[in-house]
Amino acid sequence: MVTITDENVIEVEFGSDPRPKYVVLEGAVRAAIERGRLTPGTRLPPVRDLAWRVGVTPGTVARVYRSLTEEGVLEAAVGRGTFVAEPGPPAPIYQEFQALAVDATPHKTGGDNYAVNLLSPHLPSVGQTYLIRDLLAEVAQDPPSGLMHYPVHASERPAREAAAAFLQNPMLGPVEPDDIALTHGGQHGIALVLQAVLRGRRPVVLLEELAYPGFRRMAEMLRAEIATVAIDEQGIVPEAFEQAVRRSDVQILCTSPDVQNPTCAHMPEDRRRRIAAIAREADIQILEDDCYMMEKAKLPTYRLLAPERTWHVSSIAKTITPALRLGFALAPPERRLALQRAAEYNSFGLATPMSDLAAKLLVHSDLPALMEETRDVVRRYVEVAARVLEGHDLKWRPDVSFVWLNLPSGWRASAFCRAAEAAGIKIRAAEEYADRDANAPHAVRFAVNAGVSLASFEAAMIRLRDLLDHPPEGLGV
Repeated sequence: MVTITDENVIEVEFGSDPRPKYVVLEGAVRAAIERGRLTPGTRLPPVRDLAWRVGVTPGTVARVYRSLTEEGVLEAAVGRGTFVAEPGPPAPIYQEFQALAVDATPHKTGGDNYAVNLLSPHLPSVGQTYLIRDLLAEVAQDPPSGLMHYPVHASERPAREAAAAFLQNPMLGPVEPDDIALTHGGQHGIALVLQAVLRGRRPVVLLEELAYPGFRRMAEMLRAEIATVAIDEQGIVPEAFEQAVRRSDVQILCTSPDVQNPTCAHMPEDRRRRIAAIAREADIQILEDDCYMMEKAKLPTYRLLAPERTWHVSSIAKTITPALRLGFALAPPERRLALQRAAEYNSFGLATPMSDLAAKLLVHSDLPALMEETRDVVRRYVEVAARVLEGHDLKWRPDVSFVWLNLPSGWRASAFCRAAEAAGIKIRAAEEYADRDANAPHAVRFAVNAGVSLASFEAAMIRLRDLLDHPPEGLGV
């Protein structure tokens, strides 16, 4: 404990704390201010004085003072010292600074030349963390569902009502709270649907020839056989779909009509209607994955076109945050109980504090503006990629947080990924989305990482452009 005056103290103890000392000390100063032990206007000790008192270097204390001053917690007066700042009005929820260093480390020359992980989308922090933190505090103070009971379907009712309001869209059809199973993210939703649908010793799951790997992994875990159907620039080819359901005893088609992952394809309405008609005639179910589009659907979903056989899965991972692992699975009206049973038999449901949080978050008045700001930031990153890589065969959309790139002659996808990683950029090859025995195209998918600065992201795109413009020479022997 360090005494500032007779009444003002900072409690700091490094002990076996594994964190850097500047982090521990900064937290101690912040805690002293929040608890009223350091009141506004209190003058803090000079850097060397505090360093001597707590047993750290002057540089450590200077770093803490500088960080808290930049944040507005402290204020520095030239020639007078460092003081606890007067509290200002709360900042608008949208003005949280974007984290510039998430998943980014210096690469080669430093500066804006960062190693950037583009394997999966990373959303910008535009204020949703403040909102979630405040709502978590509310839930912690007075958890409506309590903290001593197993979650049950009835206790999730407020969260399911909020989810129904959050998902409402004419293109999705009517959504009632009882249609919804709350899930631990989109992948869990896929698992629940397949468990509710698949029957027999070796059920067959039909996937697009390039598809989200989570479909395949979950089908394999459930001992299902995998069949594939051809796609083109508009998604599933109806004639190929018709042939596929005739060749094998398919029970369910897993598809993403609004944002085909990984190609960015968007299926037109007439083709959706043809696919729905074939599925109805063959009496197979449809799992519609809606986890990637950042805006609401503008064309009829399969749930609207074939509500009696469509299972719809969505989540907040690509629109708000992936950290909460909050998703939604919607069953056909006659199959609600099967989905509810799958959810309860898996985990009983969401943890009660999480369902309480969902009930508040999904209908919060600040959320639409936050989601709009998130879309706007992602759009700027995608547009940078499109500008820098102009002239190459790039598939992108302003409302989607990944890009599909068909490689020029001379590049194979695996070789390009290795070259990109050597240049400090992690991306995915097309074969990760294909069946193990398929001939995957020479293409790659990379995602928006808005956890790094736009300048760093642009520098990564420039390095990719340089690779694309200079394919390897010579023949491998």
